[in-house]
Amino acid sequence: MPTSGDVCSGRVAPHEFCARPSLVLTTCILASSLAFVDGSVVNVGLPAIGRSLGAGAADLQWVINAYLLPLSALLLTGGALGDRLGRRSVLIFGVSLFGIGSALCAAAANLGWLLAVRVLQGTGAALLLPNSLAILGAAFAGEARGRAVGTWSAASSAGAAIGPVLGGWLIDSFGWRTIFLINVPLAAAAIAMAVGFVPKSEVGPGKAPPLDARGAVLATLALAGITWGLTLGTGRAGWSMWAVLSIIAGVVLLGGFLWNERAEKDDAMMPLALFETANFVGLTLLTLLLYGALGALLVLVPYVLIEAGSYSGTAAGAALLPFPIIMTASSRAMGGVAGRLGSRIPLSVGPMIVAIGFLLLLRVGAGTNYWNGVFPAIVVMAIGMTGAVAPLTTAVLASVDARHTGSASGLNSAVARAGGLIATALLGGVLAATGPHLFGAFHQAAIACAIACAAAGIAALVLLSDPGRGTTRVSP
Repeated sequence: MPTSGDVCSGRVAPHEFCARPSLVLTTCILASSLAFVDGSVVNVGLPAIGRSLGAGAADLQWVINAYLLPLSALLLTGGALGDRLGRRSVLIFGVSLFGIGSALCAAAANLGWLLAVRVLQGTGAALLLPNSLAILGAAFAGEARGRAVGTWSAASSAGAAIGPVLGGWLIDSFGWRTIFLINVPLAAAAIAMAVGFVPKSEVGPGKAPPLDARGAVLATLALAGITWGLTLGTGRAGWSMWAVLSIIAGVVLLGGFLWNERAEKDDAMMPLALFETANFVGLTLLTLLLYGALGALLVLVPYVLIEAGSYSGTAAGAALLPFPIIMTASSRAMGGVAGRLGSRIPLSVGPMIVAIGFLLLLRVGAGTNYWNGVFPAIVVMAIGMTGAVAPLTTAVLASVDARHTGSASGLNSAVARAGGLIATALLGGVLAATGPHLFGAFHQAAIACAIACAAAGIAALVLLSDPGRGTTRVSP
């Protein structure tokens, strides 16, 4: 029988229990929070970045999408690399890239520089995110895994929502560059903890099958084409020939990506065998719709409050504070419930509640009091997301063979980020609006997000069959 020292030193299979699982959990939370917090903090900084670097509405979309594009496209590769080369090694490399990218963002002298190093940040996040979750899934099992995933989900969501408060204060007090500088010591701490507490996996370079580089390139180009076209089409230029051609090219490249994944079979970074069950299809569709709406929320609410409501950065960030409070208080318990009873009902009801929250945003307008307008909507959405986030993550991990948890978590995270990427690309009309027209555009976006959330709940109800409890695992 292996000893606890053997487990933590990596001399046994990675999904044996580590003697210090709480420290593994803390490491995974710290590493993944870098990516989650950065996304939400930059949303608060968009007006300040725009003024400082002379960026227009389309430019501000790309400050977000230059990060989300590699994050969405390369998460699949990040998960596959962890499965092949060792999850701890890939996690540490990803955190290092993210830290370097953050330091270079803080030093950006112009918009082109900032966009280039945002790509570097997104690449690092694509490596660290799926591997932090895969390491977590390997350290726990059964009900303990559900609770651990609930804690991870709560902490990650809390960080994503608390980040804007800290970021707004840093922007108001010291300028927008500090929202990137703060990542550097956090990245160093995550690396130190990963080296000290995360067990190595047995997978090594000598055992790794060929990496699906062609698939990674096709996925990146496909998402870039679709994103560029949507950004152009929803901006001031409208649906020009170039916008339409860009989307068509992206769709064609996406078809090429799927063809490549079919040809690669077991070596594919997105094994198509995963989609042979209605459960996994339902989970993927729900993730795309729900996280797309959430991504739009985290961009729109701070932006509208700053630009149309004359809020300070700190106040606009604090507007989202009910989100982390509610999710932190409830997600761990919900993760345990999903582990025992299954995920279908919470995954059906949660998005419907989020949809109601988006409809409540229609009450927000010029002169609206925060407590009567924004606060009720944020509370309702937080309650709905609490019912969905932890069960969703638990269901995804439960739906695949243990050898492919990195690939599955990478795919689910990629779909979530792709949802945010597409949603941000569709916000050009809102970001370009000014004065009273900004609220009108904001309301139209809120209605679209409510429809997307309702569709996510329907997808769960129709396609899922207790994926968190009775799902047969798929081994691609």
